[in-house]
Amino acid sequence: MFRAAVDIQPACLGLYCGRTVLSVNGSVETYGDCGVCPRGQRTDDNKICRECVGSPDRYDWLYLGFMAMLPLVLHWFFIEWYSGKKSSSAVLQHLTALLECSVAAVVTLLLSDPVGSLHIRSCRVKKLSDWYTMLYNPSPDYITTVHCTHEAVYPLYTIVFIYYAFCLVLMMLLRPLLVKKIACGLGRSDRFKSIYAALYFFPILTVLQAVGGGLLYYAFPYIILVLSLVTLAVYMSASEVEFFKDLLVRKKRLVVLFSHWLLHAYGIISISKLDKLEQDLPLLALVPAPALFYLMTAKYTEPSRILSEGGNGH
Repeated sequence: MFRAAVDIQPACLGLYCGRTVLSVNGSVETYGDCGVCPRGQRTDDNKICRECVGSPDRYDWLYLGFMAMLPLVLHWFFIEWYSGKKSSSAVLQHLTALLECSVAAVVTLLLSDPVGSLHIRSCRVKKLSDWYTMLYNPSPDYITTVHCTHEAVYPLYTIVFIYYAFCLVLMMLLRPLLVKKIACGLGRSDRFKSIYAALYFFPILTVLQAVGGGLLYYAFPYIILVLSLVTLAVYMSASEVEFFKDLLVRKKRLVVLFSHWLLHAYGIISISKLDKLEQDLPLLALVPAPALFYLMTAKYTEPSRILSEGGNGH
């Protein structure tokens, strides 16, 4: 049953239920029954399904960047973990993982609406519930449920799944051939372990996005800062780095340090959003602070020194 905009219509219940526009005749729009909005649309204040014509803002891109970095960082971690200290294949595997994720990101953007462009159209995220529309299906008579589940944050929710799928496909196409040719220093069972690890963490990342996508959207800047600080401290402690000269002994340590600094900067930018450059840019000067603090205080927290001073005290 179709209704015109000038007709009196029953209320459209539910937080995300809306009426689709069937036709437009001048200034008069004809609407359908109350129900789920088509993909790429969300309800406006009048419960009418409107097409998403906006673009992701800076924070949205930073969120997508964070979700894109997760598999890359995990790839690098497990490649380093299983490559062995004497293996020369780690660098090539790192570059291959970077290539896989980069190509997957570009292909995902090109296939998103509008197709063939690196720009995407999106709906603006207004609140946390926009990510979990399936929880807000109304039951007018407490018996029948009107299903109005749709992607109100289009395409921030589904585009991550598409990206992960391309990452997995590209990894399965490129990495086994590369590892088989260059990972000669590893045992037959060890050379593919970084690939096996990816087959575990990709499903975990998918479930994480499916269940906690909305929570990650609001919390990812703080997650980046906390995890990067903790992992940097653990790495420097495990590597027995106590002085700046210890970092210069191996180039790998400097690479790890600069990588953590980039993550620190990314977290600070995500929190501040760089809305006011004159106020937010000076915050980036805090990026080296955790590493400098660790180097300045590491010698005072050396366990052997603490134990020796404790023994002398007695």
